[in-house]
Amino acid sequence: MIEVVAELSRGPVFLAGEALECVVTVTNPLPPTATSASSEALAWASAQIHCQFHASESRVALPPPDSSQPDVQPESQTVFLPHRGERGQCILSTPPKILFCDLRLDPGESKSYSYSEVLPIEGPPSFRGQSVKYVYKLTIGCQRVNSPITLLRVPLRVLVLTGLQDVRFPQDEAVAPSSPFLEEDEGGKKDSWLAELAGERLMAATSCRSLHLYNISDGRGKVGTFGIFKSVYRLGEDVVGTLNLGEGTVACLQFSVSLQTEERVQPEYQRRRRTGGVPSVSHVTHARHQESCLHTTRTSFSLPIPLSSTPGFCTAIVSLKWRLHFEFVTSREPDLVLLPPLEQPEPVTWTGPEQVPVDTFSWDLPIKFTL
Repeated sequence: MIEVVAELSRGPVFLAGEALECVVTVTNPLPPTATSASSEALAWASAQIHCQFHASESRVALPPPDSSQPDVQPESQTVFLPHRGERGQCILSTPPKILFCDLRLDPGESKSYSYSEVLPIEGPPSFRGQSVKYVYKLTIGCQRVNSPITLLRVPLRVLVLTGLQDVRFPQDEAVAPSSPFLEEDEGGKKDSWLAELAGERLMAATSCRSLHLYNISDGRGKVGTFGIFKSVYRLGEDVVGTLNLGEGTVACLQFSVSLQTEERVQPEYQRRRRTGGVPSVSHVTHARHQESCLHTTRTSFSLPIPLSSTPGFCTAIVSLKWRLHFEFVTSREPDLVLLPPLEQPEPVTWTGPEQVPVDTFSWDLPIKFTL
């Protein structure tokens, strides 16, 4: 028996274009007191990063796969296929790298090997949606002598920052200064420069604050004014908005606002809908605020952006966008008052109306998210 352990030095979350570093440790777990006949011989081990794509058959109409390239590999073969046995298609992969060949481990002996690879910058981000899934994995294949291949898969999360695809790493040392007291290899310099550039772009895009006002109206008049201070947000931030209902001519009884993602299948890949079929657009609510607001002149809300969510992106098959989805409940009666009179000539019992005729309408405001 052989134990294979893969340890990511900087965690499982990476930026596209960043270098992944992994230490693979191979161990013979038998106690050192075992006989020499318990030694294990390994023919080879290899590692590769790949992106697996899977689409919902009820939502996405994909062209038929190429039958000349089977997805399932017989265990008797010695060809390293990282996506062997997995559902979907492998749409992106790095060149495989050999970790070792002809390795023999005595009982209790272990050896470690370093693996480093740059994540492709042209790939999609990690995403698990209703229609499609993009899953990144680091797969390590190992084969004992006269045994089938064993695969170890390490899940990864890859984030894509728009605009970095066209950026080139500076070759001039004067452009990227470094400390003369620290030793840093070329890969480390590139990762550091890429992280700094990503941070600068994120700060420039999300630090701008300016008040954006939107008048909200239905068919009978103005309901209120919505204000938001930013148009681009980072993961982990809060979407803060204000609602001014004091200037409205239509009474608003209740409102709700939801932070949602809209996953839309591209027209050429949409499956034709039948009666009661699955739509090609799906919405997922990540945060929600609801409030009864009759006789309220001004209110506010705060919706947190989950760190585990995926910023908006677009591929040839699907697009993901973010929005604020509002739902309003308004009164049909003009000058609606549901409070008892302030002055009464004598004590009386006051009860509110049992029924109030209302109308409902919704409004969507697109917003942008980045890393």
